[in-house]
Amino acid sequence: MGYKDQIDFLKLPQHIAIIMDGNGRWAKEKGKLRVFGHRNGVLSVRDVVEGAGDIGIKYITLYTFSSENWNRPKLEVSAIMELMISTIHKEINNFMKNNVRLNAIGDLKMLPEKCYRELMGAINKTSVNTGIVLTLALSYSSRRELVQAAKNIACKVQKGELDIADIDEETFENNLYTSGMPNPELLIRTSGEYRISNYLLWQIAYAELYFTPKLWPDFRREDLFEAIIDYQKRERRFGMISEQLN
Repeated sequence: MGYKDQIDFLKLPQHIAIIMDGNGRWAKEKGKLRVFGHRNGVLSVRDVVEGAGDIGIKYITLYTFSSENWNRPKLEVSAIMELMISTIHKEINNFMKNNVRLNAIGDLKMLPEKCYRELMGAINKTSVNTGIVLTLALSYSSRRELVQAAKNIACKVQKGELDIADIDEETFENNLYTSGMPNPELLIRTSGEYRISNYLLWQIAYAELYFTPKLWPDFRREDLFEAIIDYQKRERRFGMISEQLN
């Protein structure tokens, strides 16, 4: 029996966030340049997103390129940006066929102009789709997101649009990049690293964390299903005790 057959479809997480780690190491193990790993990582994205959509996951958010990644060698950054452009261009028909709505969060204006245009065009074209929402975290830093949210709220207070006494968690969430999306219930990180890496720090406050030694280019939908089964075996108490839940 496969992992998909073991899933309880009444207890699916609405939103899964993934830190796609290990592309470079996967390529180096094969004696290839790091960009070879990034290219093969695209195959994992396609399979995982299609698998998630097939079982009814509503949101999947992928840590695609962090703000810190701009500090990588220029040749690698350029290759990643070109790969992103070509991938979005190639995948747009699959997005439409599979009813995928593309979204992006982060400091998107930092992207090269051609990359930004291709991304925005795909987001606009897929906006009519009603299936899984695929969010790419690009030029993303959770700390910067939190700082920007604080600035937005301060600006509203300064303009008299918001009273300090009315600021609460909901106010803060409404000023994050992910406003309007449910917080992730499950965070997956590949490659055997045990870090959050400045990713969705506010949003994953109560997410279940799942770490796998698999490098991202080897991660497929069956691995996603296995992670979901592990998630479903956990007791989510949110500060309560087991007896209260039962």
